[in-house]
Amino acid sequence: METPVFEEFDPASDCECSGCAVRRRAEAAAVSSPGPARPAARALALAAAAGTVLGAGHSVPAVAVAHAPARPGLPVGDEPPDTPQGEKAPLHGPAGKPERPGAPAVVAVPATTRAEIINRANKWVAAEVPYNMTKYWSDGYRQDCSGFVSMAWNLPRNEWTGSLPTFGVRTTKGALEPGDILLFHNPSNPENGSHVVVFGGWADSTHTYYLAYEQTRPYTRKLSTPYAYWSNSDRYLAYRYKGLAEGAAGEPGPAAPADPGGSDGKSSRFPGAGYFGPGANNAHVTRLGRLLVERGGARFYRTGPGPRWSDADRLATQAFQRAQGWSGAGADGLPGPTTWSYLVGKRGRDIPAGSPGSTTPDPSSHGVPGYPGRALFRPGADNVHVTRLGQQLVRKGFGAHYTKGPGPRWGEADRRNVEAFQRAQGWRGGAADGYPGPETWRRLFS
Repeated sequence: METPVFEEFDPASDCECSGCAVRRRAEAAAVSSPGPARPAARALALAAAAGTVLGAGHSVPAVAVAHAPARPGLPVGDEPPDTPQGEKAPLHGPAGKPERPGAPAVVAVPATTRAEIINRANKWVAAEVPYNMTKYWSDGYRQDCSGFVSMAWNLPRNEWTGSLPTFGVRTTKGALEPGDILLFHNPSNPENGSHVVVFGGWADSTHTYYLAYEQTRPYTRKLSTPYAYWSNSDRYLAYRYKGLAEGAAGEPGPAAPADPGGSDGKSSRFPGAGYFGPGANNAHVTRLGRLLVERGGARFYRTGPGPRWSDADRLATQAFQRAQGWSGAGADGLPGPTTWSYLVGKRGRDIPAGSPGSTTPDPSSHGVPGYPGRALFRPGADNVHVTRLGQQLVRKGFGAHYTKGPGPRWGEADRRNVEAFQRAQGWRGGAADGYPGPETWRRLFS
């Protein structure tokens, strides 16, 4: 049976942190002077001896515990200056830019479940997210061990090994369940490193090995791991997330309110300012555009909305902000948490019909209300323009297919009434598909 190999927290030779510099000087002195065997040699001897014991049990792959590179910049708050594991920081957008300049002093504890914690951890495992102390993954979390746990616990910012305990409560080995964490934080001696892993469940009946989800070099992994860890085992502490929506035994327990979702059935949580603005290209931009179209912003889009940020997105966002009576920085055309909450929650006033950027309605060049755009008249659409269309169809004598209403949600009755009106104009085929275009709109309201 293959004998496992253990490695110490062995810093890279070019690491510039003060702990590594001291270690290199000590090792250089040990080489140049006679004396007892170096600690590394003793560790290898212990590892070889341990291999004969473990060989009769589980076959464990070789594991190299990550030692983080030097962190650029100054520490945050009470963070020791040489800790090798991250810092408190905001989530980052897709371009690697912070969503906001600084992290809040008080951070909320969002509700989550054990299943959601493990599912999030598995996403990084499947993606093989590379370990990096200074880079951020596409979900905004830092690619080191503390960023990984911040992601798994769905925290609103990146934490570090010194602050993660504030989001948990101490628990015991016997009470560990999937989604809890095992944390080694060593502020007094950063040379020996700090580390944190997500507990994924016991791997044997003796509770000697467990499945650890962790962010380490070269990338995220899940691995059968001896309790509590390969090194510094007696210094790891177990924590359970405070916002857990399940009790210790998995039964329902008290939790923070769940995200009620937006009007489109998706999460109402603001994804972050880093996902919007010049250069952004992601699904949140598409969703923003669709929400703006539903609120009267269709005239700003010649095509789309789509995932790539454009001036149309900025103008439509600005028009919506101005419709709420906001000005200055509050109407800069870039969505913030308040703008987002108004859009997903269908709050506030719609963008009035009119010229781009205008907040007062005006007629089109044909003397009828301005055509709001095709996107407002499609399955799933729910807006005041559908109601307005239906009411005009009834006035014109084309409301036979309504059994109730008309109302704001687009339905088959709306489509069939529009089709009847279009056929009455002598149109056929695609010109009479039941979806109003600019000419249908002009004739209907003229």
